[in-house]
Formats: sequence, structure tokens, C-alpha cells
Amino acid sequence: MVEAAGHFRIYLGAAAGVGKTYAMLNEGRRRKERGADVVIGFVETHGRQHTKDMINDLEVVPRKAVEYRGSPLEEMDLAAILRRHPKVALIDELAHTNVPGSGPHEKRWQDVMDILAAGIDVITTVNIQHLESIADEVEHMTGAKVRERVPDWVVRKANQIELVDSSPEQLRRRMLHGNIYPQQKVAQALTHFFRTDNLTALRELALRFLADETDEELLDHLRQRQSGIWETCERLMVAVTGAPGTDTLMRRAARMAARLKGPLDVVHVTATDATNPGEKKGILALKKLAGDIGARWHDIKDDDPARGIADFARKNQITQIVIGSSRRSRWQQITGGGSNVTRVLREAAPLGIDVHVIALDKPPKSALAAARRAAAAEVGE
Repeated sequence: MVEAAGHFRIYLGAAAGVGKTYAMLNEGRRRKERGADVVIGFVETHGRQHTKDMINDLEVVPRKAVEYRGSPLEEMDLAAILRRHPKVALIDELAHTNVPGSGPHEKRWQDVMDILAAGIDVITTVNIQHLESIADEVEHMTGAKVRERVPDWVVRKANQIELVDSSPEQLRRRMLHGNIYPQQKVAQALTHFFRTDNLTALRELALRFLADETDEELLDHLRQRQSGIWETCERLMVAVTGAPGTDTLMRRAARMAARLKGPLDVVHVTATDATNPGEKKGILALKKLAGDIGARWHDIKDDDPARGIADFARKNQITQIVIGSSRRSRWQQITGGGSNVTRVLREAAPLGIDVHVIALDKPPKSALAAARRAAAAEVGE
């Protein structure tokens, strides 16, 4: 990971239409008036006149024309921004997925990392549902798929995160007036994603995330001055397998760790003689996810999964264990000596470690049968 040399500022919102792009452009104009060299790397106006008016005389780096599947498209031109090398680049929609073939990276946040590494300040925007650790919760809550995601560490890398807030009622009024989506999409949006209960929950998620970040800055400040008082903290680990639903379990554990201001370790236990090539792809995806949510991955060999989890917890001073609920039938638990979840609870109790048992998403029957075979030697089967 490249350490950013430029200053990184993010305008965070609960949903589209809160005014993130407007706030970013307003900040860019203020900096230009103070004499800074400011350019627009990429701004999406979505046809909103107020946003267009904010661009006005700001310099815009021309977009890169790309043809994809027979259609002409435009993307941010990373190479052109680096050549221009301004003091400040305004770059909208941090979670955006680039058109294949338009540049060296799949995601816009990766472009932003290159721009920061070149010593250019970046001001950008993102909605709370695009954070990797939060996206699944938003999908479950709203029923809408979150396809574009940003690793948590990217957002936490920002020097400043500013919330652009708007009440659910105000957002719905803006939607009705055609200030967010085109009129033909308004009715569906108001009855689905932009329902009042969804917007209220999204706003709470954004406020909570920002409060967690502010609390962490305060704790860092206090630790620098009173290190002796802040030596102890919660340490979480999550035990994972290749079973369906494990990614959701990891994201849930990441949110718990963030709220408790503690590190997160991801532990994958397999038997010493276990070989399952079919599982490798799934485990690699989980390893990548661990990096995206800011966790540390550990592969452990142990013929007794519960014992392996407990030993890791003891050696690493873990205070809380997160584990997925058992998918074994009652008869399988009786004949097999009990579920691994029950055995982890028994192992953890004498150590004074709290155990959180989280219900896993129920997979299709065909997937469940395959998962049982794949995870036979692992915890949480």
C-alpha cells in the first residue's frame, strides 16, 4: 500500500442528493480564491443545474474517451491529471468502477491513491453504503444491491471526513422536485431505496461511522499524553470457514471492532491433513476482504478447530470471539460430539473470553450440501 503524500479530504453522505458534490465544488472554489491551483479531475453533475453552476470557471481536466461494447463512454483521465499536477484535484464518486480498458485500475479509489502518492491533494465524495464493512447491512436493509464498494482503509486514510447531512424529509422533497433523479425514476425511488425508514437508517449509519472516527482521533490524542491509562483495549477475532455467508460474518465483526475501537483478527482453522482445492478461490476472496476491512488474516493448522481458536485467542489476548452459528442438525451434533460452536463456548469460558454467535445467511440447498463437504474439517460447520 502506497502512503499518501497529498492531503485527502472526503465528503461523506447518507445517500445520493444530500449535496456532497456541491460541497466539494464549493470547497474547491474557496481554495482557488485563496490562490491554490485547483482542477476538476472528474465531476458528475447528474443534470443538476446548481451543480453545473458551481463548476463555472474552475479548470476541468478533459475526460478520456473510451469505447466499451460498442458504446462511447467517458472516464477520468488519470495520466492527464498526473501530468497537469495541480495542488488540488476534485474527484467525484470515490466508489466508481472504471470502464474496462480506460486506465491501469479497476476502481476510482485506486486512481485516487496514485494521485495522492504524487503529492496532489484530493477532495472526493462517497456515500455510506459503499463502505465494504457496511454494504451488506445496507443491502439487507434496503433490498438494493450495492455493487460498488470502497475498502474501509481507504476512507479511514482520509485526513478529514466531513458529513454532508440532510434530513429524510428534505431528501424526499428534493427527489419529488426532480433535483436528484430524472422524473421517470422518482416514483420507484420514493417507494424503494428513498423510503423514509431507509433514509433514517442510512443517516444513522453515516453519523455513527463519523462519530467512531472522531472518537478514535480523541483516543489517539489521549494516548500520546497518558499512555499508561490506555494500554488495555478490546481485541476481537472472527473464526471463518469457506462456507456461504462467511463474508457477511466478517463484515459484521469489522463493524463490532470499529465500535469497540479494537483490532480485528480473522482466523481460518483447517485440519493438518486437509486438502480441498475447490475451496481455495473462496478463501482467497475472504483474505482480500480481510484486507479491505482492515483486519489481519491468520491460517492455522489444527485437527481440533475449537482448540485452535481458543489457543489463538489465549496467545493473542483476545477479549471477544465472533463465530458463525452451526449448520449441523441436532442429530449430527449428538453423534459427532456436539457442534464446534458449543465446543468454542466451552473452551472460551475458562479464559474469560466473550463469544458472539452470529446467524449466517441461509444458502440454497445445493450450496449448503457443497459447503458441508468443503467445511467438514473446519469450525462453524
